[in-house]
Amino acid sequence: MESLFGLKYILKETNPYCVKCYDDLFSNNCEVCQKVIGCTSKDLSYKGRHWHSECFLCIKCSQSLVDRPFATKDELLMCVECYSSEYSSKCHSCLKTIMPGSKKMEHKGNSWHKNCFTCNRCQQPIGTRSFIQKDANNYCMPCYEKQFALQCVTCKKPITTVGVNYHDQPWHKECFVCIGCKQQLAGQRFTSRDDFAYCLDCFCNLFAKKCASCTTPISGIGGTKYISFEQRQWHTDCFNCKGCSASLVGRGFLTCKDDILCPECVTDF
Repeated sequence: MESLFGLKYILKETNPYCVKCYDDLFSNNCEVCQKVIGCTSKDLSYKGRHWHSECFLCIKCSQSLVDRPFATKDELLMCVECYSSEYSSKCHSCLKTIMPGSKKMEHKGNSWHKNCFTCNRCQQPIGTRSFIQKDANNYCMPCYEKQFALQCVTCKKPITTVGVNYHDQPWHKECFVCIGCKQQLAGQRFTSRDDFAYCLDCFCNLFAKKCASCTTPISGIGGTKYISFEQRQWHTDCFNCKGCSASLVGRGFLTCKDDILCPECVTDF
């Protein structure tokens, strides 16, 4: 065992070591040059890896990263400037790099500096407010409504979400209702009379002819078939002989007062 008298030594857990033995046993190897980082050198570490201070450099520009912010890509060290130039998003408005750590806005794959994400009309930052994109330009809601939104025929307010267009006129979905019962018509069958929209039930109750047999309305909408004879109408399913109930659709028949009869049943009446 070599005497440490008059020599530089290092204590580790109360045990003294000469510099050479300490380096052999405990010092780390540099990630770049693979040489030992001696106890007399500065050991810079990051995520379990170690560097000499003179080896702690940006992989792109070779500038020292000692006491400077840095980033990593695939375990390679880069200064913030090189990392940003290589990998950071570019602002869709000013085309400059959006530096790591700075606030940015993203929409449909594009990125903006927070202060560059502005309304195309009033030029004010949109921030976290609601907005609408039109022709690749962004608009805050008030500006979009003033410049582009259609006005609902019923309530006269801007239509900014789902709307209904009928006879070249716009409605809010919730404003497009039956003139009779006021239920919403969007997504269901309806018809109109004198420029007013009606659900089928209201239209039939108000305007449709009544079946001479069952007295319920004959809508005639959507290709519904019915029989008409001397100012009276029947559903095809109701056009039956009063005597034997056989269908008279496509057959000869006779009338007896308000009844219709097949030729076979006429003699019974």
